[in-house]
Amino acid sequence: MKMAAGLLLLVCVGAVVHSARAQDSYRGLPGDYKKGVDLALEQLNTHPGVQHNFRFWRSVAKSDIESGFGVKYFYHQFYLKPTTCDKGATVSDSQTCPFRNDRPLIDCAVCYKTASDQIESSPKPYVHCMQRPRLTEGMRTARLEHCRQMNYNSGAPTLLAVSTGTK
Repeated sequence: MKMAAGLLLLVCVGAVVHSARAQDSYRGLPGDYKKGVDLALEQLNTHPGVQHNFRFWRSVAKSDIESGFGVKYFYHQFYLKPTTCDKGATVSDSQTCPFRNDRPLIDCAVCYKTASDQIESSPKPYVHCMQRPRLTEGMRTARLEHCRQMNYNSGAPTLLAVSTGTK
């Protein structure tokens, strides 16, 4: 009986540490990358077909290019994981919601321009999120191409040429 209780305690501690590590992933993101994650979460939470609250899980790839005069272009691919909280929880509140493991991850890619540390409306920020099992290679290619075009149209060097993948 003591051994079973000890094992249960160990599993609980492991779950808390694992959850805290994921939470630290969001906290550890630079502010400009958090803005892109927050933008994706806001759009996801307003979509009528989405029934769960989501939280940042981890980065897959991210890159940025500074084009001068305080202007930067960002590309960030990341995973969002469903939580047990109700849909519509604020971004800051949802960072404490426990993850659920019975739903697929959402794979998101965002690209946007900032000036003076604010997301610019032109070119329009691009957010593409899809459940991982439904994300096709064609969708991946299309979203990368969209972000490349966004940078070329503005005369900036391409972000994806300097993309640094993190796994």
